[in-house]
Amino acid sequence: MALSWILWSCNHPAAALADQGIEFSPAQIIEWRPHVFKGTTHYELTDMNDTEAVHARCEEATASGLYLRESIDLRKTPIMEWNWRVDETFTDIDETSRAGDDYPARLYVVDERRVMRWRTRALNYVWASQMAEGSDWPNAYLAQNHMIAVRSGPPEESGQWFTQRRNVREDFMRYHGRVVDRIDAVAIMTDCDDTGQRAQAWYGTIRFLPESE
Repeated sequence: MALSWILWSCNHPAAALADQGIEFSPAQIIEWRPHVFKGTTHYELTDMNDTEAVHARCEEATASGLYLRESIDLRKTPIMEWNWRVDETFTDIDETSRAGDDYPARLYVVDERRVMRWRTRALNYVWASQMAEGSDWPNAYLAQNHMIAVRSGPPEESGQWFTQRRNVREDFMRYHGRVVDRIDAVAIMTDCDDTGQRAQAWYGTIRFLPESE
């Protein structure tokens, strides 16, 4: 999916500031602004065994996400940490093609160029279905969005939560050849419009932390 929807101007509550960085709780994430590509992926705040999460359900070839337009200083907090859960992934798809450009869970980060929009770049951290963990490729719809498979395939046991950490500043240099001091937007999305299969995911807290953390 193209990422132009993230670049719309909007106002949002500020992220919760902690001594070690910036934190977005599920209760905050569920208040992020929605955008619909095709149909509406259902997002709701839920509690699972005393763990608060945003539960995403994609059941009828839908694609929509939740996004926050917020400037985050990567010189101070380059590390993005989040936890998520996916019990099942898609089958028999090619994620490098438009027909297979669906992910049960993904997080976007965006370096926006408002004047020269064609210079906007984004990273997509995805839970892949077929592509191997650690692989990367340009998005099938928009090459300025680079896909990074931080997990792949269903877990050995359902109900497992996983914590991911990425150095976003280093990733922009690695995948876009660009020094990025700050990002302008963060988003989550669970989509199934291209494959027509069903998906659900759970998103926990998203944090931006100093490199020493």
